[in-house]
Amino acid sequence: MLSTPAFSQANEQVVEVLNPRGRVPVSFIIDDSTALVNLAYYGIPQFKEVFPDKYKQDWRKLPREIPDSFVLEFLEWCDSKGVKGKYSMVPYPACTGWLNRFIPGWSKKELEDSIRIIRELAQPNWDIHSEMISHTRVIDIKTGLPFPEATPDFMENWEWSQKKSADELGEYIAYSLNILKEAGLYCEGVTTPGGFGHRNIPNLAKGTQYAVREVYGANIAHFFRDVITEPGKSVQPQIFHPMGLDGDDPSCSVHIIACTGDWFGGWDGLTPGNPDRFISPDLSEGRLVEVIESGEPAIFICHWPGIYYNGEKLGFDIFKTVVNRLHEKYDHLIWMKLSEISRYWAAKASTKITLQEDTIEFNAPFTTDLFTLRIPIQLSNPLFRVGKTELKLRQVQSEKDLDHGTWYPMGNNAIICIDLPKGISSLEQ
Repeated sequence: MLSTPAFSQANEQVVEVLNPRGRVPVSFIIDDSTALVNLAYYGIPQFKEVFPDKYKQDWRKLPREIPDSFVLEFLEWCDSKGVKGKYSMVPYPACTGWLNRFIPGWSKKELEDSIRIIRELAQPNWDIHSEMISHTRVIDIKTGLPFPEATPDFMENWEWSQKKSADELGEYIAYSLNILKEAGLYCEGVTTPGGFGHRNIPNLAKGTQYAVREVYGANIAHFFRDVITEPGKSVQPQIFHPMGLDGDDPSCSVHIIACTGDWFGGWDGLTPGNPDRFISPDLSEGRLVEVIESGEPAIFICHWPGIYYNGEKLGFDIFKTVVNRLHEKYDHLIWMKLSEISRYWAAKASTKITLQEDTIEFNAPFTTDLFTLRIPIQLSNPLFRVGKTELKLRQVQSEKDLDHGTWYPMGNNAIICIDLPKGISSLEQ
């Protein structure tokens, strides 16, 4: 039997699901990235055709390519620091060519080698997203051609998506994902180009859910759409359209929210950033400090042309400074991919936790790793049971040591960290 008080004497409200390992999730979002193509170089003249008074950058002085040597340099540095996040692969970047076929200006081998880097070296620590099809002109998915009208109504960044149904958006998103699938990339989420779907988020969520399920078979889809930089506003992931949670085929869509602006090098690689906006030199303030101190996921963003900054790598240097400052200040961060954050929050929202006389029972529609809870019980030898399989949880010496299959006593409470399976499992003693 469990030590007093028994589980039945507590109530469901006092079992608190914490962040994974009791840490604060951190993730880095890279937008406007793809194979080889500098999206700013090819995109700005298309945007200027629609809004000539707004886009006055001298795009001709920008490099047309962001080389793979830089991609490798960036990934190697991130791997050395444990950084995880999201990396877009725009499927038909600015209508230049197709990632699953060819891009004029580069050989087939150059394209295949570029995609191989992402497939083999990025995918372990980075979610791959389509950023819709072209990130510029809307594509007629019946013909594969851009619509001829260069107006906001036929640009992915602006009006086309705002009144589309979930089915229409889902078909468009699925088209983009199929290109990446044919290129050998795996996706559980998408990024919205510019203002895509910003007034149509419920349908965007449902369309993403449909498309990810249709193309890749994943039951938890996620999408990055919004940025919130105002202090005090929540940036927690939002769960949309949970379905079939009591059956064998559950699914949902998760809206990932970023907490910063692009303060690295801008979307065009022409706007110098400032690391102090993320975290100050004395480590005492900045937007990331605000969010981390709140305990919510600190997800910050950049645009790939600004990280490369036309070969000067100004954005990359700012990023290095920000990461090094974060690691200097905090020892309780956990770098996660967006799909990992989405799965954890989906499980947190949907798992039923029942307190019984001598067990805590979990009924989970979704699996997730490092599921961490604070329970109002003094434990001694907790046992985690899944069917006939038993796992004796290992006691650790501090909350910061929590990991797979461990627990930590904290006064009259205990914190447990388990890999939560789908279906029924229980904590016993």
